[in-house]
Amino acid sequence: MKTLAKYVFVTGGVVSGLGKGVVTASLGCLLRARGVSVTLQKIDPYLNVDAGTINPYEHGEVFVTKDGLETDLDIGHYERFLNQDLGRPNYLTTGQVYWSVIQRERRGDYLGRTVQVIPHVTEEIKARIRGALEATGSELVVVEVGGTVGDIEGLPYLEAIRQMRDELPREDVAVIHLAYVPILSTTGELKTKPTQHSVKELRAAGIQPDFIVARCPLPLPDSLRKKIALFCDVPVDHVIEDRDLPSIYEVPICLSGEELDLKLLRRLELAPKESDLAAWQDFLRRLKNPERSVRIAIVGKYVELHDAYLSLVEALRHAGAALGAHVEIQWIPAERVEKEGEDVLRNVQGIIVPGGFGERGIEGKVKAADYARRKGTPFLGICLGLQVAAIAFARAVLGRKNANSTEFDPHTPDPVIDLLPEQSRIREKGGTMRLGEYPADLAEGSKIRAAYGMARIYERHRHRYEFNPQYVDLFSRAGFIPSALSPDGKLVEALELRDHPWYVAVQFHPEFRSRPLQPHPLFLAFLQACLSS
Repeated sequence: MKTLAKYVFVTGGVVSGLGKGVVTASLGCLLRARGVSVTLQKIDPYLNVDAGTINPYEHGEVFVTKDGLETDLDIGHYERFLNQDLGRPNYLTTGQVYWSVIQRERRGDYLGRTVQVIPHVTEEIKARIRGALEATGSELVVVEVGGTVGDIEGLPYLEAIRQMRDELPREDVAVIHLAYVPILSTTGELKTKPTQHSVKELRAAGIQPDFIVARCPLPLPDSLRKKIALFCDVPVDHVIEDRDLPSIYEVPICLSGEELDLKLLRRLELAPKESDLAAWQDFLRRLKNPERSVRIAIVGKYVELHDAYLSLVEALRHAGAALGAHVEIQWIPAERVEKEGEDVLRNVQGIIVPGGFGERGIEGKVKAADYARRKGTPFLGICLGLQVAAIAFARAVLGRKNANSTEFDPHTPDPVIDLLPEQSRIREKGGTMRLGEYPADLAEGSKIRAAYGMARIYERHRHRYEFNPQYVDLFSRAGFIPSALSPDGKLVEALELRDHPWYVAVQFHPEFRSRPLQPHPLFLAFLQACLSS
């Protein structure tokens, strides 16, 4: 019996940043709401093996999967909209593809043949696309092709898609093209020419789209739908409006109103089931109609680029909606705290110091952590946030004035944060940190255990330096207790102040596991403390 295997490809044209990731995630949400076993895959055409070494200013946050892969932030969108964990098969880069092909060539797997983009690279791409279905046990995969049509980096992927369309039955492959319909400022008109040209580029690669999703700032008139359909050779009801919206969580509802999911299933010759979006609509209702508000300071290194903390922002939104509260984020550069002092932290009800790397702004983060401790302000430290909280406590409470992390001061007399012995010889940057999901046991009577309501948790990590276990007893006696430890008791996974309304710092990244329909318990507990303060 033939196993059901359907492939949907989402391409983009004109400019990057149109929202292919959100459209892909929204389509996954809609298909799942109709009972389809669906998974999502992101293709990033750059030569990096993963996103781990890319500057946040260039690419936004690095999202870490359960199995420890450092990925593009779109994988975070996928997990949140699908409400399920994804992994290595769901993320594909040119670096991975060429790495695999070159390793095979070195082993002699190609039996002396000349190794070429076609067929060897394209066969590797197709195998990895099929692998996403096989690894997840899904019947349909939606594949987002990063970049824009016409980029030289994306050509092997378009060729692989063209080949799959030729090799498989028509009803097994569909292509959705996202293109820009801008508004001309001088006349106020929506213009379709950019969409026409991007479809022309796609057709030049041998691919005719089945659907065109038009990203537009205004409603798309019927006359323009007909024009796009005529010039781009698609049925008029396959021209889908994707209007600018206040929230990305409204996109599934917008696309559902256009019946994109229903039309796609018919195109793939799958019988559509009744859609159940009740839970999603309830989340949207609470998100858009808060009963109160809370102001939270995020003190970080990259705060001018909000995408660097995308999962953190979304986790706050999820928890805020669950509590009926609008979360107003006050972005505070850590260097500003260094220069202007703690006055910039006044008038907030909670403080978060998120993860990060590098020395810039560290002293400002230390000051923010110490301010929250002294003033009784609810505090959540994440990854580096735990480390600066430990440094602040060692300096201010334990009297260790030169306490530091060996990442920032290799010769500190009090290395409260340090490398583990087995990490001290690591020289390469990529993929060498503690990455992915690890267990932790929560201390009885702790705030973190009360938040989770369980004794053992599993959370995702992305860091190299750890809390120095030599300081555990000293910290505990002074009131900064290790409230979460690795099962073997060797690694400190969380610290919290005993005599403080709510001061919790964790070595992991809870934001990666927050979902619209399942807010993360730590963010719920943190915001509840902020609202009560």
